[in-house]
Formats: sequence, structure tokens, C-alpha cells
Amino acid sequence: MTEYGRGQGSEPWHPEDPYYGDDGWGGQQANGQQSPYGGQPQHYPEQPQQQYGGWNDGQQAGYGQAQQYQQQYQEYDQQYYAGQGQQQSYDQQAWGQGTHTHVQYTDPQDPYAQQAAAYGGGDDYYGTPEAYPPPEPPSRRQAEPEPPQTDWDPGPDQGEHAFFAGGDADADEEDEDDDPRAGRKARGGKKPKKKSRNGCACLVLVLVFGGGIGGVGYFGWQFYQNRFGPAPDYAGDGNGTQVTVTIPKGAGGYVIGQKLKEAGVVESVDAFVSAQQSNPKGKTIQDGVYTLEKQMSAASAVELMLSPKSRSNLIFAEGMRNSKIYEVIDARLGVAAGTTAKVAKNDYKKLGLPSWALNHANLKDPLEGFLYPSSYAVTKGQKPETVLKEMVTRANDKYEELGLTKKAKSLGLDNPWQLLTVASLVQAEGVSHDDFRKMAEVVYNRLKPGNPETYGSLEFDSTYNYIKNQSKIDLSISELRKYNNPYNTYYVKGLPPGPIDNPGEDAIKGALDPTHDGWYYFISLDGKTSKFTKTLAEHNKLVDEFNASRNSN
Repeated sequence: MTEYGRGQGSEPWHPEDPYYGDDGWGGQQANGQQSPYGGQPQHYPEQPQQQYGGWNDGQQAGYGQAQQYQQQYQEYDQQYYAGQGQQQSYDQQAWGQGTHTHVQYTDPQDPYAQQAAAYGGGDDYYGTPEAYPPPEPPSRRQAEPEPPQTDWDPGPDQGEHAFFAGGDADADEEDEDDDPRAGRKARGGKKPKKKSRNGCACLVLVLVFGGGIGGVGYFGWQFYQNRFGPAPDYAGDGNGTQVTVTIPKGAGGYVIGQKLKEAGVVESVDAFVSAQQSNPKGKTIQDGVYTLEKQMSAASAVELMLSPKSRSNLIFAEGMRNSKIYEVIDARLGVAAGTTAKVAKNDYKKLGLPSWALNHANLKDPLEGFLYPSSYAVTKGQKPETVLKEMVTRANDKYEELGLTKKAKSLGLDNPWQLLTVASLVQAEGVSHDDFRKMAEVVYNRLKPGNPETYGSLEFDSTYNYIKNQSKIDLSISELRKYNNPYNTYYVKGLPPGPIDNPGEDAIKGALDPTHDGWYYFISLDGKTSKFTKTLAEHNKLVDEFNASRNSN
């Protein structure tokens, strides 16, 4: 046979001979490893072949396939064949470094796997389990086998699941099998590094999704509470801590509720609005200063605001003169007596009077008639001009609303100023609101220069009392007719220079719409109602009746 044959022997080549066609073994190595030659044909031209004994021995000499190295010796001194094995020795060191005995490779499909072989007859230092495998060229190196898998479970206290350890064994194996570079790393003798799975990343994802679900639930609950749930509300009548709340003019339920919430009186605006709407008198709550308690239920807050006990406003009655109003303001603000009156006298043009209320001669007080009677929030620390300006502003609004500037001419008056003066006389002389229209007719009838009763003289005691800053009813006619003052209507015909008090809305309406029954005289017998007459004779009879009643008492 040629140098590529199996040597001398009568047996032909076996079909499963690993050198048949020089294609290597047909199957894989034991333990599922790849062919040491990667499944590619290996050709070694002009290389001496190992000799085998009989085919029937089922043994192989040396390796099942020739090894080629860069520095391999090509000659052998001797070949020995004995018994069931063969021995091949090198004259010099194998692979250039001493004598080596190679590990025996077994394969169930290799008929020659059971043949013993030895090189140089030395001890096999690579045959022990703890020895390293013989060195191989880089192109033929194989990956180290995976450690054996067992069914042993370390338990919750002894081991750690791959999920929490940051890794995934199955995923790592799949990545290793799918990576084409894994084979090269294995043949290079290095184990591919497994990909790690960070447990912290998973925890972050759980927190993110959990926080998102929690946020959606929270805002959903808030939406439900705002739309369908009851409004937050305190319980009880308060915690005993008093607080002063100022409600502005024209404030509605939501504005009032907001003020109360800011002061800590109620817990929510919606609760107050609901309580106000539930109370039949809830909408009658007026502007002003209220003394309440903190942490009150909305219903109790509404009840207290409807009670006079809560009102700490300054309430100025209809017909009150400016002199008295100034005193009350001084006392509330805690300033020296006369402070507010001084501001009114010096700064009245800065307080918002309309043009038709300015530049009138012989006025005792230019603000008289413009401190509109109502309830005002006046607290200590405010300035007098602030309070006066608010009162003037309210008077302007009311006079504009009632139409003083439009109706003065139709009533035979020169301007709104005179109409306001008539209203102040009606307020001063009228006893009840039912008297105002008749009292207004008396004024207009007496102002007529050619009237047959007074010939243009008003002759009202109230004008004399105003200039004297008093309120007397026992005045002698001689005293009244002698006092020379523009406000004394017993001395001067026509209207006084200006209003003598601050009329209310009913008195103004009476002045705007007087009766037309021919009344000239009036007298109050009981201090509650007035009796009107058209002639002086009728009036004198009532005067005698009044005097007789007083004398009897």
C-alpha cells in the first residue's frame, strides 16, 4: 500500500476507519463535544502514518488521527508492535519538550477507541482525573465542559434565585448558543462570560409601575370626592379660638366661604356654600365684620353669621348726623376724639364726592348726607379716611341707583343736591316709613312761594336742632323765629344750604315719589305715627290735643 495506507496487513480498510477518506470520525466525541477537527477533512501529505495491529483486536495505536504541529519531528527511530497494543517512541523529545504520553480518547462509535497506546513507554501524567489535558494547537482547542447540573435545591436560606442574583441561567445558555463567537472563545480555552441581569432594574420597573398605578388611584379618588363625595367639613361649633373675618361688599357664597376658609373658620368653601343654600336665610348674610371661631362646621358658621352676636360691624342708622358718626368711628379706631371730624373737614374733596355735591356755600359739613347709613367693617388699625371713603362710595352708588341726578328737575328742584336735602328733611321729620311720601309732599307744597299756608317757608324744628346739634321738641316759636342762621327754616325761606342728616333708602324713595293729596301740616301724637292736615286750623286742633295729653301724663 502507499504511504497513506494502514500499513501491512491482510484486512481492508474498515468503513468506519477514522482515516477513511481522511474525513475524521463520523460521530461526535463523548459528552456531546464537537470533533477535534471541527468536522473538516485533515490532510497531512508525506507524513508518516501510525501502524496498527490486526483489525480484529479492536485496538488503536496512539491517537486515532495524526497530529500536526509547527515543530514536529518527521522521523522515528523505531516502531514497536506487541500483543494487543503498539508503542511508538521518538528518538528525540515529542513536540520538542521531552516525552509525553497522551490521554486516551474513547468514543462509542470508534472501533479503535479501546486500543492502548503509549509513547515512549512512560507514565501517563495526563490520564489522572485532576490533570490538565494535553496542550493543543489554538485551532483545535475546545470549550471546557459545563459543570454537571444537579437537582439539589439549596433552599431559601442557602441559595439565591437567579432573578435576585442578577442573572438568568436559561437566558445565558441561549445567548451562548446563539452567539457565533462562543465557539471561537471555547476553542481558545476561555469560557464565555455570562450576561448579567440587574435585579435593581427590575425593582425600579416595579416601583415605577406601582407608583403609576398608585398615582392614578389617588387622583381618581380625589376626582370622585370632588365630584360626588361630600365636601370636607369640621364638626361642632368651633374650638374656642375667636377670629375676626371681614366680608366685602357684594360678596356671594363662594367669596364668603373663601374668606372663612382662609381664616380657618370652615374646612372647605363647598361645605359653606352647601350650608348657606340649605339655610332659608342663608342668602341674607351681609357684608361686614364678623367675630367667629376657628374650626366650625359650615352649618354652625352660617347660623352664627345670621345672628347679631357675630356682627362686629359699625352700623350707622338712617338719619344719623355726621357729628355722631365721627364720634363712633373715633372710638372704634382708638384714635383721639375729633380726629375723624378733622379729616372730614380738611380732606372732604379727596373722599370721592360727586361734582354736584361740591362748591356749595354756607355748609356746616360738606360730607353731610354722604355717609350712607349701613353696616361697615371698621376695625382698629384702619385710618379714618379709609372708613369715610368707603361710606361716600356706597352713598354714590345708592344715589346713582335711585336716579337722583335724573329726577331732580321733574320735581321742581334745581339739582340732585337739593333733592338729597329734601330727603334728609323727610328722614328727620318722618316718624315711620309710611309717613315718608306724605312728608315729602308737605315739603314740596311749602316750598312753593305762593302757597296760601306758609308762603314759601318750611318752618321745620329739625333744621334748628341740626344747627344747634340737639334734638328737642319743646321749642318756643319766639326762639325759633329770632335765631339767624341759614339752616333755621323759621328764619330763612326755602331749603337749608344742605342735608341735615344721612337719609336712608326709604326716605329718598319718598322724596322721589311724593303723594299729591294737598298736605301742609303734620304732628305725631304718640311718637310712632304722624297725622297730616291740609289747613292750619286742623293742625292747631291736633296741637291742642297733643298738649292736653302731655299735661295729663
